[in-house]
Amino acid sequence: MNYGEIKYYDIANGIGVRTSLFVSGCRNRCEDCFNRETWAFDFGKPYTEETENAIIESLRPDYIAGLTVLGGEPFEPENQEEVLKLIKRVKSELPNKTVWIYSGFTFEEILSGSRASGETANEILSVADVLVDGRFDKTKKNVSLKFRGSENQRIIDLGPSLLKKTVVLKEL
Repeated sequence: MNYGEIKYYDIANGIGVRTSLFVSGCRNRCEDCFNRETWAFDFGKPYTEETENAIIESLRPDYIAGLTVLGGEPFEPENQEEVLKLIKRVKSELPNKTVWIYSGFTFEEILSGSRASGETANEILSVADVLVDGRFDKTKKNVSLKFRGSENQRIIDLGPSLLKKTVVLKEL
């Protein structure tokens, strides 16, 4: 897996001050995507053990709320294994930190037969706290929305959603 950027003090992609990892690779190719360069799987730098260690260390201070993984597309099959490994490590070593994941796939697509779905994807959903789902839709762009770019995108509370087998929106 490659990544395009790591933001160590991000306040735009989830509640609180966060470390955000922008993975590379996305086949969704949303029109007017804000991060087009990350569509290429070989964009940026290789994600290594040193990269992961730096992310974990960046999360240790009390004022850091958690990790956000976005892209590119974290649920592209090529990215899922490393994404899962990272978020499992975060939850193991820093259990009070939250994990947000952004995906162009909807919650339903991840669970039901798209290229994003499968055992690893299900495990990612079960370990993460919040999923911001849905492709960016330029016809529904709304700059006043918190933590998303278009009105079709949802901020999903994953624990209750998986229990109830239906989308439960996160209260902000």
